[in-house]
Amino acid sequence: MTPQFLSSVAASISSSDVEALAVALVAAPSINPGGTEEAAVSVLADACRAAGFDVAISEVEPGRPNLVATINGDATGPGLMILGHSDVVPPGPGWSADPFVPRRDGDLIIGRGTSDMKGGIASAVAAMSAIKRAIDDGATVSGPIRLVVTVDEEEHGIGIAHLLKNPPPGTYRGCIVAEPTRLDVVRGCRGASYFQIVVTGRAAHSGRPSDGASAIEAAAKIIGVIGDDQREMAANPDPLLGYGTWNVGTIQGGQGISVVAPDCTLGVDRRLMPGENVDDIGRALAARIREAGIESDGIAVTVTPTMYLPGFATPEDEPIVVETARAVVESGATTSVGGWSAACDGGWTSTALGIPTVVMGPGDINGQAHQPDESVSLSELVTAAQAYVRVALSLL
Repeated sequence: MTPQFLSSVAASISSSDVEALAVALVAAPSINPGGTEEAAVSVLADACRAAGFDVAISEVEPGRPNLVATINGDATGPGLMILGHSDVVPPGPGWSADPFVPRRDGDLIIGRGTSDMKGGIASAVAAMSAIKRAIDDGATVSGPIRLVVTVDEEEHGIGIAHLLKNPPPGTYRGCIVAEPTRLDVVRGCRGASYFQIVVTGRAAHSGRPSDGASAIEAAAKIIGVIGDDQREMAANPDPLLGYGTWNVGTIQGGQGISVVAPDCTLGVDRRLMPGENVDDIGRALAARIREAGIESDGIAVTVTPTMYLPGFATPEDEPIVVETARAVVESGATTSVGGWSAACDGGWTSTALGIPTVVMGPGDINGQAHQPDESVSLSELVTAAQAYVRVALSLL
């Protein structure tokens, strides 16, 4: 397709349509934890049907539906997937107004989920709508374009797990995850995993602590072992993604001030490099704890993974990387190609589905996502939509 044709399809995107859908999605709260995505998915499904998309809803749990919306579904060639999630984190304190009553401040749309990531979903729908109109007018596109929106991305990933068991049909030239990257092209992400470390000790009177075995003291030593592992990883960083990181996020334990602690539980986050496996990480940590002599008379330790999201790295010369970067520039924005400190469901599309994957979307993961008065600029939503048009039509 000629550059002039790509530009004409991209120029057909209506900023008012993008704004209207983004605002409607934000106004349908889908807080997680809470399992309330159904209202937002209903708004999205209605918008996709009105635009002429084929819409399939798959209930993951009661009130928690995944959505797959397709255009050009009769095409037989490899397609393009655009991936998003419908849930948002709780608003938390510090908002200057109701987080679920979207409002404008100049070019900004303010509300929970504007940046992460209902704005990106609205941009994807606008892009697919523009391509659908072009197809209806006679344009030929070789493969289908599918918007996949999952539930529970912010917590345990039950939506993407359900998708992997029931993947959309066909093959794909690439997948774009519409997470907020400020329109930078992310070709690699670290993964994420959670571990529960349970330490069991032996209670005793605090007047004679030697009669017991303190689970809290043992947990403190485990934190030291984790710190040692962190320093070893930091000494050998990867050029694209740095290194894996540990964070001890929660600690609970003890029975009372005058009692030697019989129990302690650590909640630990471990960010994963591409190729690392959560079970291997857990076994390695358990082995280091044993080697440190922490498990002894009266002390037992179990290390259990509770969440896993793999990392990925897409080669820089993959068409999805090259075309996405070109599309952003041709849509009038600046961009860079690199790695990302955050994790996303793109790890699964890359590793489990084998689809070359990038992350590129409107909004700011560090400056806006999960924060009070979260916002995204309308002009960036439109630019993202125009870039999605150009990527799709260039690849297909």
